[in-house]
Amino acid sequence: MKSTEVLIWKIRSRPRKGRDAYEVRWSVAGRPFSRTRRTKGLADKLYAQLVVAQDSGERFDTETGFPSSIEDRPQVKPAPLTWYGFALQYLRVKWPHAAPNYRDDINEGLTAVTKALLPRSSGRPSDVALQRALRDWVFVLPGPSERDVPPEVKAVITWVAENSPPLADLARVDVMRGVLDSLRLKLDGSAAASETVKRKRKILVNALGYAVERKEFEANPVHAVTWQKPSRITVVDPRVVANPLQARNLIDAVSYVGGYQRARGRRLVAMYGCMYYAGMRPAEAVGLAVQDCELPAEGWGMAYLHRTRPTAGKKWTRTGSVHDDRGLKNRDPEEVRPVPLPPVLVSMLRWSTDTFGAADDGRIFFNERGGLVGSSTYSRVWSEARELALPPGLADSPLAGRPYDLRHSALSTWLDAGADPTEVAERAGNTVEVLLTRYAKCLHGRHTVVNQRIERLLGEYIDLHAGYAGHKPPTL
Repeated sequence: MKSTEVLIWKIRSRPRKGRDAYEVRWSVAGRPFSRTRRTKGLADKLYAQLVVAQDSGERFDTETGFPSSIEDRPQVKPAPLTWYGFALQYLRVKWPHAAPNYRDDINEGLTAVTKALLPRSSGRPSDVALQRALRDWVFVLPGPSERDVPPEVKAVITWVAENSPPLADLARVDVMRGVLDSLRLKLDGSAAASETVKRKRKILVNALGYAVERKEFEANPVHAVTWQKPSRITVVDPRVVANPLQARNLIDAVSYVGGYQRARGRRLVAMYGCMYYAGMRPAEAVGLAVQDCELPAEGWGMAYLHRTRPTAGKKWTRTGSVHDDRGLKNRDPEEVRPVPLPPVLVSMLRWSTDTFGAADDGRIFFNERGGLVGSSTYSRVWSEARELALPPGLADSPLAGRPYDLRHSALSTWLDAGADPTEVAERAGNTVEVLLTRYAKCLHGRHTVVNQRIERLLGEYIDLHAGYAGHKPPTL
């Protein structure tokens, strides 16, 4: 392989056989190389040749470390492949074919593992500096060699390349266990969410699977460690689930956000309706188009979902846009999911299209400039609507804290209504296992209804017993 990812360090003097020798050091795609010369002049010559080749944009061989312009290169065994060098190679293999959000996951996972493997020596940069250098400059394409890197960031990258341990160290159980345990922590040392831990571990497993393909390991070293994995399915906090009355009041309150003239909230009322009345994910609602819907004048309608527009970030998308354009989550890109629309939602969608029209590509929801509705926009509007719709006690609670919680509320409501779990799972785009494990939660205040039923049943048995005994039960 050839690469322009080259770092060249200063010549250093090293004692060798009773006299000074001079070592020229550099790295190619993260793999370190060095050559020792008997005199300072010979070392300077080699150093200059390397610098000239780098400045002229030559590609360096990742096996020998040399560009083609340097003909006389000694056959010296290259230094062992480091984790850092391997991670850069893995990044280049995976990046071109990865979806934007998965690119973010790769970046996050490689950053976490790299930091965990670096020694805790006196010269180690701060965790904040490492996080910035790795997240923003190293594990993203184009890489730092193709961009202007600030001097302080370049110093951190150089330190990482020089101090990264050999990839082979990950075959040691103690090293692997330390890496896995570090994935449980956030930058500030507090416990990370289980979803975050699973994402990072998934990248580590995938990366070392690639190392097995390259014959760097006989088997994936992650599987050699007995380690308690986080739960595969995260259970929804029942406190976030709104009952039907609360959900309706919250969606109604959206229309008051931003005032009547600006219509900032009114444009999005039906979008939140899609999340609650049809159980759509926010990214599915953002991408919903008129041509994907059947909206009759009366009765139930239908939406044929096949497109999502999640917010990914310019750094991760191929087009440089903030939003990705992709198929349904965990589905084939061409798969379509029919979702029934209740009459109340059909009316909301008809009102929205009659009032605001549609975007150029048919999208029902769009901002004042016709662009995509960003996650920051619909999150801010929702936050303001909660303040309008909920009493102080509930406004400070987790109840429907995020727009996504409307989907949680929808699925919980359908299950509570006695709907068949298989049908609910199909409408929601989930498996039955995920549905019953994650979404089968009580609605807010539902325990009060159950308590009343229990109390009524107990009262009926007491009254029945009192009738048989011919006297009333004692008053306590």
